Amino acid sequence: MSRNFRIGLFITIAILVTTFSFYFWQIFRTPNLQVDKKSSFVLLVPENATYKTVLDSLNRYEVINDHISFQFLAKFLKYTEKVKPGRYVIKPESNNYEVLKKLSSGNQDAVKLTFNNIRLKEDLIKRIGARFEFGEDNFRKALNDPAVCNKYGLDTLTIVSMFLPNTYEIYWTTGTEKFLDRMHSEYKKYWSDEKVAKAKEIGLTPVQVSILASIVEEEQARKVDERPRVAGLYINRLHANMPLQADPTIKFALQDFAIKRILNQQLMIKSPYNTYINTGLPPGPIRVADFNSLDAVLNYEKHDYTYMCAKADLSGYHAFATNYTDHLNNARLYQAELNRLKIMK
Repeated sequence: MSRNFRIGLFITIAILVTTFSFYFWQIFRTPNLQVDKKSSFVLLVPENATYKTVLDSLNRYEVINDHISFQFLAKFLKYTEKVKPGRYVIKPESNNYEVLKKLSSGNQDAVKLTFNNIRLKEDLIKRIGARFEFGEDNFRKALNDPAVCNKYGLDTLTIVSMFLPNTYEIYWTTGTEKFLDRMHSEYKKYWSDEKVAKAKEIGLTPVQVSILASIVEEEQARKVDERPRVAGLYINRLHANMPLQADPTIKFALQDFAIKRILNQQLMIKSPYNTYINTGLPPGPIRVADFNSLDAVLNYEKHDYTYMCAKADLSGYHAFATNYTDHLNNARLYQAELNRLKIMK
């Protein structure tokens, strides 16, 4: 073997090694997913999904730039044989290796779940169910199952009190039961021994606090600083065995939340939620009460008011009274303003 041949062979091998090294580097490290895109792509891999399922999702949304290099590395890393369910965020300019390593390890990205301003249980079901693999139908079934609700010491009407509006990080693959366990855990964290004792002093259970807080929040949605005073009024009426006469419960009973003026005939609707004809609290919350409303009940303002109506200046605040005569005067001023503005219902 001549010297020139050996040199040529060495150069050829060196070129091949360099070429293949560069190619492998490209396969591993060159951006290949969400290339030239500004936003991340969220890949949802359901339970029992196959590699083909994953590939179809990525192709459908044109996430992969070079399919050959991605599929080569997927086989090389044996991802094709070990697909793991989860929610995976693929950032712009991601390379094959970092994405496939993430998918292979099952290192999924949690759902950042925020819910607030929820009125009906169905609203809660839609807001939450759509964000997780268990879906709306399974979530609805769970919240309407007496046995499931009973596990947490609640029923199908009071189960919404267990959901505290906040931001939570929870995995997409979390099952319905585990999700409810997490919500119950957060609920128990809020209901410390001190808060339970406060509720007991008022004569309420934690669930009853949630029910009353939901009414307070519906009554005073705009002016948060007035909620403790509103709560104090309702507590005064409860202690005096007076009907709460809370207009929001009429709207809830009618399932009509666009009403601006409650009419006399509407006050007669037959419903356990009608606090004009029923004494005490309704059977469940009329919305998902937030922390501020719960705290407003637990730390209610102590006063002698038992009547209130919206102020005639339409400021969002209420005019409070300790007797029915003063209340009627306040109510007439408010009704006159509604008449002037031609608000009849």
